[in-house]
Amino acid sequence: MTSAASSKFPKSRRLLKHADFQRVYQGGRRQFTGNMTVFFLRRGSGPQATGAGSTPRVGFTVGKVLGGAVERNRIKRRMREAVRLSAQACEGPIDVVFNPRKSVSNMPFAELVSEVTRALRLAAQRARTGEQK
Repeated sequence: MTSAASSKFPKSRRLLKHADFQRVYQGGRRQFTGNMTVFFLRRGSGPQATGAGSTPRVGFTVGKVLGGAVERNRIKRRMREAVRLSAQACEGPIDVVFNPRKSVSNMPFAELVSEVTRALRLAAQRARTGEQK
C-alpha cells in the first residue's frame, strides 16, 4: 500500500487557488518548450509562501480551445502523471504552471515526460539563480 500512497499527487504539491495561478502569471517568468508554455515563480518568505514549504507546487491550465472536457481532462491526466514521474527534477519553493498545446494529447508519453523533466529543471534553475522580473 505504500507504493500506491507514494504514487499519488497530493494537494500539498498542487496549485489550487485562482490567486496562486494569478501570482505566478503576473509575477513570474515564462519558458516556452516545443509543446507547452511553463510559467514559474519562486515562493518567497511573505504571504505568497503559504503552502508546501520547500516543495514545488504545480498547476495546469488547459483551455477550451484544446477540445471538449474529455480531451482536456485526458491532457491534464497525462501532464499530472508526467510531473509526478519528473518530480525529482525540481526542488525548492517554486510554483510552476503548465499550459500545454494540443500536440501534448498525441505525443508519446516518454517524450512528454522528457519534456516536462527538462522544463522543471530549467524553471528550478532559473528561479534559483534569481532571474525574476
